[in-house]
Order: sequence, then structure tokens, then C-alpha cells
Amino acid sequence: MKLRTLLASAAAAVLMTGAASAQTVGVTDTSIKIGNTSPYSGPASSYSVIAKTQIAYWKAVNAAGGIKSADGKTRKIEMISLDDGYSPPRTVEQIRKLVEQEEVAFTFNTLGTPTNSAIHRYMNAKKVPHLFLATGASKWGHPEKYPWTIGFQPTYDVEGEIYAKFALENVENPKIAILFQNDDYGKDYRDGFLRGLGDKAKDMVVKMLPYEVTDPTVDAQVLEMAASGANIFFNVTIPKFAAQAIKKSCEIGWKPLHLLNNVSSSVGATLRPAGLECSKGLVTTQWQRDPTDPQWAATDGFKEWAAFMDASLPDADKGDINYAFGYNAVKLMHHVIANCADFSRPGIMACAANVKDLQLPMVLPGVLINTSPTDFYPVQAAQLSRFDGTGWALFGDIIDASE
Repeated sequence: MKLRTLLASAAAAVLMTGAASAQTVGVTDTSIKIGNTSPYSGPASSYSVIAKTQIAYWKAVNAAGGIKSADGKTRKIEMISLDDGYSPPRTVEQIRKLVEQEEVAFTFNTLGTPTNSAIHRYMNAKKVPHLFLATGASKWGHPEKYPWTIGFQPTYDVEGEIYAKFALENVENPKIAILFQNDDYGKDYRDGFLRGLGDKAKDMVVKMLPYEVTDPTVDAQVLEMAASGANIFFNVTIPKFAAQAIKKSCEIGWKPLHLLNNVSSSVGATLRPAGLECSKGLVTTQWQRDPTDPQWAATDGFKEWAAFMDASLPDADKGDINYAFGYNAVKLMHHVIANCADFSRPGIMACAANVKDLQLPMVLPGVLINTSPTDFYPVQAAQLSRFDGTGWALFGDIIDASE
């Protein structure tokens, strides 16, 4: 642990060295150019509302005059968001265009584990800040090896461990089936869950099946898992396939403890297409304020988000938590820009790694955003939640993985 901290501190020192003299790319005294890739098409297109939210937010900020930063200058934000179809080769192509042709200052909230994996080394080789990724893979938090990449949401492996612990405490004689996307995203969740089961994992897991994002459905996998006699189903899928798995389980009368990964927990994007009655009893983790939970309606954070939605995205489905995700991420980026004085690329990276106790509007109260040169995991806490047929209901205590 001491060696890791030492290496991370050294990496941070490298970033800071010569920051003031480094050439500014994508930044002028009046503007900042930001790059983004999002799946506007393809199997993960339901996530595109995240980038749409951020584009609408920057439009509103610019209309109000821009962001005044710690260097005393006020700048408007140009966010260039390109479609990658959730296809890693396409992501590489689009990111190269953003970095080498558009000359963006940095990329922000690029979505997807396989897609970001495809550009991970490129961004670090080019020394371009790769900020607040829209993926919870654990590998985004290693500044000692990848000092230009920083994550955003809680990591998938820790979330998997939380589900495993809950399952062991609540199901007698557990027989577990796991469906996972066959890439780093799915394997991170799977491995964390298996680690949480401990030495008994090989005896308790009766069926473990992958799927590919190019598959038309996961119906065959669900039928096979149901036939295994499993009484716990860990569903590690993106929204399209999550809805299919929930619906098929319901149609065949298979009623295990159904654990759904957080990234597919949107009522609007996943549960409504699957059927709200079929979704009843699902368990997930929450680190954001779910828009369908009435307890948040009177809070300042919810009111701020709802007012933005009404003004900038009036036709959007407020039941889709991905709009809240996009808002939380862009508010973090706004905070970093407003508190930054050095807009060289090393300077921007240093600012992103210096967030202290920030409460975002649609993040659970008390779950604070913190980063440092040795900690690239901004969000490290979550709480279990159960779907009651109309919305998610939190239960238990907030679980802080940083402690």
C-alpha cells in the first residue's frame, strides 16, 4: 500500500511539473473545448440521454454568460459529442478525431467499459485528461499507472461484493445463477461478486453464462439459468438486455432473488420496458437520488435538477435516472472548471484530482465527491434499494467502500 501511494504521488508530481509552461490546447481566454463519445446508436443507445443532458446543461451555462474560473477569466463551453455506437473500434476513431483534429482540451464522461478500455492507453500516451468516465470499472482509479484517466461512479467490483454479502445473509441454501456481459464491464461485476462469496463460490454458483452485446436477446440464457434451479439471479447487463431478462424471468414464473446491477436500474430505461409488475422485488444499489422516489421531491438538489429538466429538456422522461446521472457528472465538471486556475492539460488533470467533500444535487445526501492525486475514485459509497412496483425504496445503511 505504501509503495502504491508513493508511485501515485510521483505520478501527480509529474503532472504538476511544468504545468504553467505547458501549451494550452483547446482553451482560450473565452472558451474551453471538451470532447465526448456516447452511444447515440447501437445496443446501449438508452445511455445517450446522459450526453444529451450535458449538452443541454452547457448550452444553459453559455446562455447565462459562461463559467468564471479561479484564474479570473469567464469562458463558454463547447462540448463536441460524437456517436460511437458502443463499438470500441468506432470509439477509437472518434476519440482520435476529437484529440487530433478538433484539439479538445480533454474528454469528459465518455461512456462504456469496453469503449473506454479501447482508448485507455491512447489517452495516457497522448497525455490528454480522460475525465470522470461513465463506467464503474475498477481500472479507472490507478494514477500510478494511468495518471491521465479518472473514474466517476462507484466501482463494479465493490458493488458486486455488496450484492454477494446481501445474498448470503438473506437466502438459505443459496444456488446462484450469473448472467454477465462478456467484456471488462461484466467481468468486473462477476469477479467482485465471486470474491464476495468467498471460498464457497464454486459450490454455490450453479450456472454462469455470458452474453455478447451483438446478441439479439438473452432469452436462451435466462431459460437455462431457470432450469438450473437457482434461487439467486445476479443480472449483470446493460438496459436492453436487463429488460429482456426481467421480462423473460417473469413470463416463465422464475422468481429468484433478482440482483440487478446499478447501471441498468433506471425505471424509465429498463423497468418500464420490462414491466413494472415483473420488476417488483428487484434489488440494486443506489448512490444517486432516484427520480421516482418521492422522498427526494422536496430536497434542494431534486428541485434544482427538476427545474433544469423543465427548462432545458421539457419532453424528457424524468423517471429515467440516466438524466440525473448526466446532471451529476456535468455539475462535477462545472465545479472543477470553476475552481481551476491552470488550464494546461497537466493543470486540468491536477484540478480534477483536487475535489473535496462535494455534494452533488442528485447524489444521496452524505455521499460526497472526493479526489486526490492518489485517489481517482470520486464516488465510493452506495445503499441497497428494492423496487416496490412503482419506484425504488432504499433500505439498510450507506455502505462506504473507502473506509
